[in-house]
Amino acid sequence: MADDPQRNFRSAYYEKVGFRGVEEKKSLEILLKDNPLGILPPHRDSHTLVGSYRKEQYEDILEALEVMRYINSSTPSTLVYLRMFQLESQVLPRCSETSPPDEENKDFLCISRAMEEIVDDPFDCYWLIKYFISQFQTKFGDSIPHLPKSLEHYLSQEEPRLLSHLKNSGSLAQLPYNLWFKRCFAGCLPESSLQRVWDKVISGSCRILVFVALEILLSYKIILLGISRPEGVVNFLCNIPQENTDAIVTKAIDLWHKYCGTPLHSM
Repeated sequence: MADDPQRNFRSAYYEKVGFRGVEEKKSLEILLKDNPLGILPPHRDSHTLVGSYRKEQYEDILEALEVMRYINSSTPSTLVYLRMFQLESQVLPRCSETSPPDEENKDFLCISRAMEEIVDDPFDCYWLIKYFISQFQTKFGDSIPHLPKSLEHYLSQEEPRLLSHLKNSGSLAQLPYNLWFKRCFAGCLPESSLQRVWDKVISGSCRILVFVALEILLSYKIILLGISRPEGVVNFLCNIPQENTDAIVTKAIDLWHKYCGTPLHSM
């Protein structure tokens, strides 16, 4: 496992912020050196101390939300993480103005649920959610709206017949882009496959999301060609079979290399 560059995006993060004494992965060295969130001290000797500060900060935020009655012992953990993130981002709504989650908050909750499947400890889980979402929004927020067009382009290269079918049936405009590109396949792929995709995103490329979506379409093209209604296409793609996803991600990475070379910071 230690030599597998496709897995365990958590390791480098834990090592850098002092959460765990684990081996860091080279795929994250450039990103972490850039320190996009300002969370890393300049000297490695300070990492353990910073880890203890993060723990105290986490507990202080929890206590504040409990005192303000935003959360209690029965609040779902993913909603707790959302309120913590909102408080730290200074966008926490008034208690009297809380409403059902909007689409952006639903994306956060979905990624949080997926992260909970990967990380056991709530403290580690929250910091990884915060790090992942903040970095994703900061680096790729402007690129996400353009990913559907990129998908259409690459699909025209790989399987123009399927592209024509999706266009003619009215399905292309209704593909689950939110699930694929804003939630980074959280809720679509199982943990083992999802980690490999998130490794690439954290390493500096959101274009990998396009190629995972492309390979899903290619892998199930026979089924999709037999579905004539957009809602049928969307329903299938939102509930793809789970047993073949590792192979899909492997083929998606091959496509990524085919079209982009060996990128570290591709779009």
